[in-house]
Amino acid sequence: MGLDYKKIGIRIKEERLKLNISQEKLAEMIDVSKEHMSHIECGTTKLSLPTLVKICNALEITPDLILLDSIYKSKEYLKDELAKVTENCSELDFKLIVETSKAIINVNKN
Repeated sequence: MGLDYKKIGIRIKEERLKLNISQEKLAEMIDVSKEHMSHIECGTTKLSLPTLVKICNALEITPDLILLDSIYKSKEYLKDELAKVTENCSELDFKLIVETSKAIINVNKN
């Protein structure tokens, strides 16, 4: 499976917005044009490894956050992602998620 540049772009944008950084400012921080930054976030262009590293450094994140769908051994990140998804769940919702997870694991074992 190849890289999903649309998902990569979406994650970059989400992280940029969390820091309240404009697309133009991020482009300036990593020394690319605003248009190129827009294409990266839209997933219409492939970004180079050096550009990915610059983006990660500017946003103070690690590449695994951006490449989640492309890294198949990202269990720790997935644990963090699950924690984020469930942080605002009610106790009942959380119990339902746990029970559903157990059922899925049991089905996969058999």
